[in-house]
Amino acid sequence: MNDLWTIEDSNNLYQIEGWGHPYFAINELGNITVSPQGNDYKIDLFELVKNLQKRDIQLPLLIRFSDILADRLQRLHSCIEDAIARYDYNNVYRGVYPIKCNQHRQLVEALVEYGKPYHFGLEVGSKPELMIALATLEVDETGETLLICNGYKDEDYLETALLAQQVGHNLIIVIEQINELYIILELSKKFNLKPQLGVRAKLQTKGSGHWGDSTGEKAKFGLTIPEIVAVVNRLEKTDQLECLQLLHFHIGSQISSIAVIKDAIREASQIYVQLVTMGAGMKYLDVGGGLAVDYDGSKTNFYASKNYNMQNYANDIVAAVKDACDEKNIPHPILVSESGRAIASHHSVLIFNVVNSNNPPQELPIIGEEKEHLVIRNLWETYENIDEENYQEMYHDAVQFKDEAISLFNFGYLTLKERAKAEQIYWGCCRKIYEITQKESYVSDDLNDLADLMISTYYVNLSVFQSAPDAWAIDQLFPVLPIHRLNEKPNKKAILADLTCDSDGKIDKFIDLLDVKKSLELHSLETNKNDENIDNLIPESNDFKPYYLGMFLVGAYQEIMGNLHNLFGDINVVHIECKKDAYQIKYVVKGDTVTEVLKYVEYSAEDLTEKLRCLTENALAKNQIDLDNSQRLIKNYEENLRSYTYLI
Repeated sequence: MNDLWTIEDSNNLYQIEGWGHPYFAINELGNITVSPQGNDYKIDLFELVKNLQKRDIQLPLLIRFSDILADRLQRLHSCIEDAIARYDYNNVYRGVYPIKCNQHRQLVEALVEYGKPYHFGLEVGSKPELMIALATLEVDETGETLLICNGYKDEDYLETALLAQQVGHNLIIVIEQINELYIILELSKKFNLKPQLGVRAKLQTKGSGHWGDSTGEKAKFGLTIPEIVAVVNRLEKTDQLECLQLLHFHIGSQISSIAVIKDAIREASQIYVQLVTMGAGMKYLDVGGGLAVDYDGSKTNFYASKNYNMQNYANDIVAAVKDACDEKNIPHPILVSESGRAIASHHSVLIFNVVNSNNPPQELPIIGEEKEHLVIRNLWETYENIDEENYQEMYHDAVQFKDEAISLFNFGYLTLKERAKAEQIYWGCCRKIYEITQKESYVSDDLNDLADLMISTYYVNLSVFQSAPDAWAIDQLFPVLPIHRLNEKPNKKAILADLTCDSDGKIDKFIDLLDVKKSLELHSLETNKNDENIDNLIPESNDFKPYYLGMFLVGAYQEIMGNLHNLFGDINVVHIECKKDAYQIKYVVKGDTVTEVLKYVEYSAEDLTEKLRCLTENALAKNQIDLDNSQRLIKNYEENLRSYTYLI
């Protein structure tokens, strides 16, 4: 332990209080703790991971804390109910969970169960999601639990949805394309029923962040105002205007600015009021998603944060709708939201281990002054003369001499060993200068690249494409940090490289209070042997003590959007539930084996094994391999087919 470093220093460095409260903290041992119910009971995450490994549940793994789901749901309802009471709003809130956010069975079933006291429903955006919802969501005898159908819809989708209304589901079909209305009217006539309908409006309010184009004329989904008026006219002509009961809008996911939300709800409230005055049977105003998660803990309108809390969000929505309705003496609608990210993000933690590291070279070569090439002597002289007064000039000299050495090598005037010496001295110069700059209050711009050169690469047992696709695809920031050793001062700055053979398979952007960091503060890897100097060019041992990292707030979208790049499959998943002051492993969902992944790309394990057997028989016949080794190869091959796709 470093006496000059405290867990409070780690808390500030990684912004745990900002993004993790009230669920994540650090204990006196320097380990991350999880409080699934947001109270005093804490689970030591490091000890939990070790216990899971003793159960043969290997890394990487995803740990889902179901009680966090329940707590997030309760907090959302509490905030909106408080706003309803505060503003004397004369109706209720009936939320729905958008299944697209994370379709995994255990999560959806848990939310349905936790949501019963609140009449919390589901939202679907496709036929498969509709199949999930119809079978999972129990019929609410009070009729208050909603099943909202969004997305593109063909006749099969619409027929199933309409018929499901007759078994007791309070199901509302939201019209997002004008042609859907005509199919609905024909099917309703065929089945002799009155549909419950909604319309999705393309608001003019501009969203923010990556999903800002979810509104406006170019939005993928929804109806323009003229199209909404056309729907009203058509329903009026068919004497079914009372069937139009819901107005829906969606201004995008992860809305970081409360001003955008205020503008959107103001516009939508006026549309709702006008629909009522036109005679529609309006009951519900669905404000969609957008309730953001503070990934970096900065509480700003930065894209990875938000400048409001859940109560601010609830207050602004309730107040705006009430004002618009009261002005026209319109009854207050039932409020609906589709806040999937805000509900699901916190409950999942991705745990993975570091398997190796690549650090800037630490050792200096032995120099024989008279025998060395001039460029090597120049570099060595530069190294020896670096001090606090001339380090900027010396840096430029070191770069020049290093470039000269490479040029000399390329033209055959420098041997490979001599080039190696030159590069080692150059790195020594960089390290020496970097240590000086760390003590300076100001460093000139031409030395900015030096910090990047000194960044280490930590290789992690993970596929970014499978487990954190948004980090790769849209530069989404997630909190990443060690789950132990947080009572020690980190002494490395590193980026993370995954197992895939792809240069994009890395994480090189990290949360920061003021900006985005290019590296993450980590600890040196420790060996199980008496080899402390693992930063050598060739360490004496790769037998590292376990070093575990966690990626937090990954419960929304990441699991379902992952792909099979390099055939790294689904990872192990564990569901944890709390029972008073203890936790229980509720479910274990094993990750993909090699055989299962190969089946996705149409390979048969049996066929592959047989081909390998034939190959070994041919090699035996040519005396290229003996019988024992041929059988050992086949055995290893079969064991690998049954194994986890990640490193064990």
